[in-house]
This record gives sequence, structure tokens and C-alpha cells, in this order.
Amino acid sequence: MLTTRIIPCLDVKDGRVVKGVKFQGLRDAGAPAELAHAYETQGADEIILLDVSATHEGRAHQIDTVRRVREKLSIPLTIGGGVRQPEDAGRLLDAGADKVSVNSAAVRDPELLSRMAERFGSQCTVISIDGARVGDHWEVVVRGGREKTGMDAIEWVKRAVSLGAGEVLLTSWDRDGTRSGYDLDFLQAVSEAVRVPVIASGGANTPEHMVEAVEAGADAVLAASIFHDGDWTVDALKEVLADRGLCIRSVAKG
Repeated sequence: MLTTRIIPCLDVKDGRVVKGVKFQGLRDAGAPAELAHAYETQGADEIILLDVSATHEGRAHQIDTVRRVREKLSIPLTIGGGVRQPEDAGRLLDAGADKVSVNSAAVRDPELLSRMAERFGSQCTVISIDGARVGDHWEVVVRGGREKTGMDAIEWVKRAVSLGAGEVLLTSWDRDGTRSGYDLDFLQAVSEAVRVPVIASGGANTPEHMVEAVEAGADAVLAASIFHDGDWTVDALKEVLADRGLCIRSVAKG
């Protein structure tokens, strides 16, 4: 059985971690470097840091923030937001990222994924997909949910992987920040469509939600609110998930 990764997510705006519901109503949750370090100490397997305003504001990711986080962190770090060219990804990797995720830019220019994979490897290239349920399917939304694309999310994820994406960060726009559980139908459909790892995002509130996500096909589970608000620590969550039968990387004590 493969190990399920537990990944805290840091949504960053103006150098601070923020959290909202469906990407709106953002509230301050702390300093990125300090939170990242705290979550690693608790046993996080990876950290994902997303600059949630970079694309909307038409700017690149704040490199200084990435460097400060990397200085405090030894576990894998994925960075997303404001990546439009392979050079943008290169700067993030140079600043300390292990993987770079792209969302809106890949929708506009799918070949960006190929160029990133050729230059840095598929293992560094993550496709981030925000999907909103429309009837019996899911539509890709971009720019923090502000813009509908008309693209079918399942077809898009298959194309993105064929172009070189080595991992999928899958967020249900409908569930983001709601704590109502992951969109299991969406997660299962994507997991069955591709052979690369899929990270479940959007709606986590309980350990049971995470068990359900893994049973639906997720290779990793992402959460933000439950960690930022202090409802769960990573190590406490891992203990419960291990008791529920998931294969979890143990938390080093000491």
C-alpha cells in the first residue's frame, strides 16, 4: 500500500497566509515561514504554497516569500501562482521550490506544461485544476474562480498529463473552505482518468473526509482551514488516519 501524504496548504497574499471560502472573504492566518515550519515539526509530508493574487494582479510570485519559507523547511515544497513561462518556474525552483504548479497559464497556453516538463522534468511539473460542478460534469474555472472557461475538467486533466504534468492538484471550487468534505465524485473521475498522483483539495474537515478521499483515488490529501484554525495538528490527524487503516508516514519524535 502506498503512503498517503498529508499536505498543509498555505494560500499567500501580500506575504501573509490567508484563508477564505470559495476563494473569497480572505482572512489573515499568519506568516508563511513560521506556519510552514510548525507544520513540518508536526509531521507534514509536504507543503504547498499558492500565491492566490499573483495571477489576478498580473504579476509573478513573490520570490522573497519562497526563500523565507525554504530557509525554515526541509520537506518538499510546491509553489504556485503567477507562473506564465518556464523562466518563472525556474526562478521558483532556484528560490527553493521542489515542484511548481500552474493553473490559469496552462489553460491559456497548454504547451507551457510541455516546456516545463522538458526543461525541469515531469516530477517538477504540477497541473493545478479548479473545477466547479455544472450538472453532471465539472467545468474548469480560473483566476480564483472569477472566470469560467467552458472546458471539461476531466478532458483537461487528461490532456495536461499527456503534455507532461507529473502530478494533479485537484480543487473543488464548490467545496473550498466549506469544510463539507471533498467532492468524491470529482476526485474519483479524475483519479480514474490519469495515472499520475492526484492531490485532493477543497472541503476537508474531518479524518473521515480524508479516508473517503483516499478510497476515491487520492494519493495525497490537502487541507488548510483545519490546520490554520487549530482544530487539528498534523501529528494528531496522522494518528487517527493510521487507526483508520491508511498507510501514513510516521511522525519523528524528538
